[in-house]
This record gives sequence, structure tokens and C-alpha cells, in this order.
Amino acid sequence: MEECISVFDMLKIGVGPSSSHTLGPWRAAERFLVELESASLFADITRIKVDLYGSLSLTGKGHATDLAVMLGLSGQDPEYIPVQDIDGIIKGIENKNEINLGNKTTIPFYFLQDIIFNKNFLPFHANGITFTAFLNDDTQYTSTFYSIGGGFVVKEERENAKKKSKIKCAFPFPIQNAEELLQYTITENKLVSEIVYENEKSMRTEEEINHELMRIWNTMLECMYIGCHSEGILPGGLNVRRRAFDMHQNLIGLANYSNPQEWLECIRKTEVKFRQILKWVSCFALAVNEVNAALGRVVTAPTNGSAGVIPSVLMYYLVIENHQAGEKEIKQFLMVAGEIGSIFKKGSTISAAMGGCQAEIGVSSAMAAAALCELMGGTSDQVLMAAEIAMEHHLGMTCDPIGGLVQIPCIERNTMGAIKAINAAELALETDAKNAKVPLDKVIETMWKTAKDMNSKYKETSEGGLAIAVNMADC
Repeated sequence: MEECISVFDMLKIGVGPSSSHTLGPWRAAERFLVELESASLFADITRIKVDLYGSLSLTGKGHATDLAVMLGLSGQDPEYIPVQDIDGIIKGIENKNEINLGNKTTIPFYFLQDIIFNKNFLPFHANGITFTAFLNDDTQYTSTFYSIGGGFVVKEERENAKKKSKIKCAFPFPIQNAEELLQYTITENKLVSEIVYENEKSMRTEEEINHELMRIWNTMLECMYIGCHSEGILPGGLNVRRRAFDMHQNLIGLANYSNPQEWLECIRKTEVKFRQILKWVSCFALAVNEVNAALGRVVTAPTNGSAGVIPSVLMYYLVIENHQAGEKEIKQFLMVAGEIGSIFKKGSTISAAMGGCQAEIGVSSAMAAAALCELMGGTSDQVLMAAEIAMEHHLGMTCDPIGGLVQIPCIERNTMGAIKAINAAELALETDAKNAKVPLDKVIETMWKTAKDMNSKYKETSEGGLAIAVNMADC
């Protein structure tokens, strides 16, 4: 079956710290409310119980999974909720021991009892979540969802049905792998971004596409801006001090600006020395992921844990490579990045709970490398080569967050993924594609095999690696 995945599926606006452990459960709670409403059960509900399984349970506290569930059940939208309101909403639920279900009916809710962390794994996926509504006639309504990475949520029966269906993708250029994408660019004599744009136009107007792409970029830009202008200690107990603030101050010096767009132009006018390039890119990536770790608004790219790679590489292009670049280049970059991400999702996984950190930082680095390569004049086969090079050097990367928090080593890994993406793009641009030895599809296949071979302790469980070598007390 051919699967249609939009750029806007791969680049979602939401709240940190995790797309699979925060945004996914949040969206699952919203879908559960829709099911209850469709079955006309709201008036009969006396209690809600939530069971978290596998990785959602093992690292759920550090990833704020319980908070996301409560916010979702409260009818809050992660894309638009004022992040400053989150703390008040959560405290209200905890203090009153009740929840305003879907902003429609208030029921008792004791979060310490009604959200249950089950360490066992459900067979379908590592991130399972079951909602149970108890009704006043002593019956129950139960529904299970799976958060499969990047904010995507599925039900097992739907996935099984999809495997049996013969429905074809409605895109004019349906793409399941990198080779198909490459062939379309050749036969149609178009860039990767142009193929993607034609596919997006089959679902949205050009005005909608342009507006949404720029909304995504402006969210990324604002996130970098906030991160570079926020100092202090990140929440969670590791006492991780924000670093983007000091790094940014040292780089920009005395400058006048009042908003993210003026800030961008200010950096463009700053004389950047060679050695400072790495610092600027690292600063942008740190800024995003510090905002993410503090439950701020970010863009999943393709996940929250890897949200800093793509904006920092795009920012690199705007402030270092091409000061004349504008909306056209920004939209081009995001479309290429989104398409590469979708190919990884179809052929492998973007879930750290399934594939380790290679599925997050590795994929985001590949997405950014490909997008940068096209903007810098690379041919379509060089674009795919850039993605391949970036992923090739992330294969086998484990996910072992200390304390289950998306902080150590997650925040720094975004800086590494961004630098590798730039390097991969440069290498691809200097390479004759005829001499490429490893096609992108092969590295994606290898990534999936590596994911299946990887010990489950290193798949976002905090049961191996750094997570057990260094404990919270050490930090």
C-alpha cells in the first residue's frame, strides 16, 4: 500500500519535551474524547483511567507523559495552548482532584491513582496507552492507542486494516522510497522540492501551503529566539543550566532588536568569523532543545527530541551562506526536509522507542543535510546522497536519556546532528553522484535492521547506557 505523508505530517507544531511521549499521548487523549463524544457517552462518565505501557511508562515521568494526558483530556490543543497556562491547568487538576473533560463535563480525577505506569510492553508497539471510561451503568469503554513517533498516533486495528487495503496514494507523485523520488525528479525535470510541492497541491491550495510553511518556520524562529534569550535551570531535577543564553550573548555582543525577525537580520549583519560558525549553529540548536526541555512550543522535526537540527541548519543557511535568501528558500528547505523524513518513516522508523536515537537525531540530520544540499545547488542525486551520508554516521546511536528527561545527552546531540548535516551536504556537493556506493534506500533498510537488532535497554527506556551509568544524584 502506498502511504501519503505530507510535509505537515512530518513538521508539526506542538509542546515539548517529546513528540512520542508528550505530543503523541496528548493527541491520543484528544482522539479518545472524540470517540466518547461519537458514542454519546460524555453524560454517563463517572471516572477516567489511563494505563501507560512500555517506554511511555518507563520514561513517562521525565517526558511529562502524565501531564500531556491530563492536558489532552482537558480539551487543550498542543498547537495553540499558551504554554504559560500549562502549569496552572495542571495544578488545578491536582489540587481539585477533578478534570474538566473536554471542557464539557467535570469528573473526579486523582492523577496519582488514575494514571498508571505499567512497565510491561504491549506487543504492537513500545509506546502503548489505554484509556478506560467508567460509566454510570457499571459498564466501561476502553480504547488503546500507540504513539509511533513524531506525534503520529495509531490504533492497532487500523494499522492491520491498512496493510490489507489496496487504497492508492492520491498524490500525483506517490513516493515510497528514495529511488522513486529520484526517478520523478529525472522524468519530470524537477527539483525534489518541486515534486513535493506538486504533491502538497493535491491536498491544499497554494496559499494554504505557503502560509503553513511560513507558520512552521516562524515557530522555529521564535523558538530559537526564546531559547537564546532565556537563562536559568531546566525543570526535571537534573539541574541542567541553559547554555544558549550565554553562548548567544558572547556571540552577538551589544545589538539592538525587539523581535525574532529583527534578531535574524541583526545576526545577518554580524561579522561571523570562521571559528564562530560552529558556535552559532550549536547555539541555535541548543536554544531550540532547551525550550523543548522546558515544555515550550517547538516544531517536531521529525520529533521533539531532535527539533533543533533542522531550524539550526536552515538558520545557518540564512545567516552564513545566503543573506539574500527569503521565503522561497525557507519553503524549499522545509519541503525537502519533510519529504526525506517521510521516506525514513515509511522505510524504517522515527521512534526512538523502536529504533534508538538514530531514528531521531539521525533522521533529522539526514533531512537537514538533504534540504541544505538542494539550497546550495545540489542535484537530486546529490540531495539524496547528503541524506545518506548524514544517516550513515548516526547508525546504531542509542537512546538512553538520564532520568528519562530529554536533556542529557539529547540537547547536545542536536548540535552534533546539525554540524554533521552541514558536513554531509558539503561532502555530497563535492562528490560525483556516479561514484556513490550506498544508496539512501540501503542505509534506511540498514537502519531498520539495526533498530531491530538493538537491545531494548537502549530504546528510550532509561534502563541502559548513560541512563544507568549516571544517575540523578550524580547530576
